[in-house]
Amino acid sequence: QVQLVESGGGVVQPGGSLRLSCSASGSIFGALIMGWYRQATGNERELVAIITPGGSTNYADSVKGRFTISRDNAKNTVYLQMNSLKPEDTAVYYCNAVRLGSTRQYWGQGTQVTVSS
Repeated sequence: QVQLVESGGGVVQPGGSLRLSCSASGSIFGALIMGWYRQATGNERELVAIITPGGSTNYADSVKGRFTISRDNAKNTVYLQMNSLKPEDTAVYYCNAVRLGSTRQYWGQGTQVTVSS
C-alpha cells in the first residue's frame, strides 16, 4: 500500500497562485513516479503533470509554462506550483503514484481548487 495525503487546495482569483503538496508513505519514495491529475465537474480525469524519481517532468499543454511539478525525496513529498490560474483550472486535483516496475496506481483523496472572481 502507498498512502498519499494532499494539502494546499482552496479558492483563488484568476491570475493567482496556489501550491499543492502530496506526502507519500508506505513505499520507497525514490522508486515512485509521481503525478498530478485533475477532474472538473462532468469531465474525465486528466493528467496535469508527472515527475520521475530522477526529476524528469512532463506537462499537459494546457498548463505548460504556468504549473511546475517538483519533488523533495528527502521529505517524501511532491508539489504542484500553480501560477497564472484560470477559471478553467477549477477542478479536484489528485496526487498519483506508481512504483517503478509496476502498473498499479495509487491515489490521494483529492483537493478542490476553485479559480473564481
